Amino acid sequence: MLLVNNPGDWGNVYAPLLHADWHGFTPTDLIFPLFLFVVGVSISLALGRQIEHGRRASELVRSVVARAARIIGLGLLLHLCAYWAFDLAHYRVMGVLQRIGLCYLLAALAMLYLSARLQWAVLGALLLGYWALLAAGGTLAPWTNAASRFDTWILGVHGYQYDAATGLGHDPEGLASTLGALATTVLGLRAGDALRHGRRRALLLGAVAAMLLALAWQLVLPINKNLWTPSYVLWSGGLACALLLLAHEAIDRRGWPAWGRAFGVNAIAAYAGSAFMLYALVALGWLEPLYRKGFAHWLAPGFGPYVPSLAYALAFVALWWGVMRVLDARGIHFKV
Repeated sequence: MLLVNNPGDWGNVYAPLLHADWHGFTPTDLIFPLFLFVVGVSISLALGRQIEHGRRASELVRSVVARAARIIGLGLLLHLCAYWAFDLAHYRVMGVLQRIGLCYLLAALAMLYLSARLQWAVLGALLLGYWALLAAGGTLAPWTNAASRFDTWILGVHGYQYDAATGLGHDPEGLASTLGALATTVLGLRAGDALRHGRRRALLLGAVAAMLLALAWQLVLPINKNLWTPSYVLWSGGLACALLLLAHEAIDRRGWPAWGRAFGVNAIAAYAGSAFMLYALVALGWLEPLYRKGFAHWLAPGFGPYVPSLAYALAFVALWWGVMRVLDARGIHFKV
């Protein structure tokens, strides 16, 4: 997220580091669903262990609700800072952390109160129900699809995009498409259960099955990150299952180094801290001269405009990787 969210120049970004304009899939389109998938895996590992040790669901609910509220509150605070830094016309209500908080809350409640069979039933209901909602809208076109129209009705000018002249809008982290995002999180919940019980074969078969079903489904319901379509849930979820199994084999079973651990143990802190840094640079007027003098001025003449833009993004990630390494080495882990 840090890499793709912070290029030096949004007009010069390599295609794999951009989201698909509408239908389609790029490597960048895997980042957010992978994060939500891992949220589901983490819920299964953490709460599953506590339930097995005799903790009752009623004892865990309060901490789950409180954590979800903190994540959502942090997202709202980030958007307040963005509203101020970028001098936006309207405050945006929904966003990345707000979606993570909602999905965490609902998936954790499913883990606490629903059996494995009912969790699978919820996953199926989310996929089929959201498909029915999108189909009822009659079109998947930008702004006029059912999800965008619903979000505009609920959020109005407080969505990501809004056209006052037409009354149409769109929010890629809107409420309607959160149904698809929740399905991704529940899929992670079930993958985490398979991992916790050592069912590696189930993870592999699940990854293959999800991707094959996605390829078939996308013939009638395109893979679309903006709408978080069910075909997108299964395609990205299948890839996430495969990556989870690969990481488990490489790190847990073969002892390879976990290079991303420092980011992993402070993931939301890294995301929020880097966002606060970006907003501060914008508000102070330092972002453009920093990029121009530190990167574009001496890289663009020899390498063109794309290289300095990527170099800035890599430097941004490296800076925060260093910060996270220092925090991890000192045992400082921010729990939201």
